[in-house]
Amino acid sequence: MNFLADNIDQYAADNSQKEPPLLSELYKETWQKALVPRMISGHYQGRVLSMISKLTNPGNILEIGTYTGYSALCLAEGIQKNGVLHTIDHNEELYDLQKKYFDRSPFKDQIKQYTGEALDILTQLNGPFDLVFIDADKSNYSNYFNAIIDKMNPGGVILSDNVLWSGKVTEDPSPKDLDTKALIEYNTLMNEDPRIESVLLPIRDGLTISRVKK
Repeated sequence: MNFLADNIDQYAADNSQKEPPLLSELYKETWQKALVPRMISGHYQGRVLSMISKLTNPGNILEIGTYTGYSALCLAEGIQKNGVLHTIDHNEELYDLQKKYFDRSPFKDQIKQYTGEALDILTQLNGPFDLVFIDADKSNYSNYFNAIIDKMNPGGVILSDNVLWSGKVTEDPSPKDLDTKALIEYNTLMNEDPRIESVLLPIRDGLTISRVKK
């Protein structure tokens, strides 16, 4: 979901750097083959992720929620020459599609794929991480944050996607709407945790940028 008027959103996209051809191919194939293609980051948000990565020049990147691999490739654009990007997804059916595009990219030797439950896999990854992108099941956002915050380098950046959740975070959630309730709690956590400073941007479905204090 976008919170800007369509013409403004399109103007912003038109006046942002174009996505690399490989990402354009991946975007198209995602819409052809994936069950919920709207989950893909896409051109505009992908350029935002790429720019943040290039500005931070991370050595060690962690992504929780690979989907088809579009966002991972965007984040990899700013990685250091000898850096590593660890990306986790629970859907094993997407592994081959992810790998096909990772192997065709300049970062094929720097991307490590993991399939399974992220909270289990995170116990095996020590970090320290310079850049983390959280974009998986919303009910576990706070758990993911708690699992990685002590593995962050000082000055490291945590990106959290879908934090506006189609605007539902501004309303009182129904008792059965566990995702919205979890995101409301997560947004409060990211705003109040003394170890970080955060800004929530209304980009697509909401993107929070958090910086780990030194």
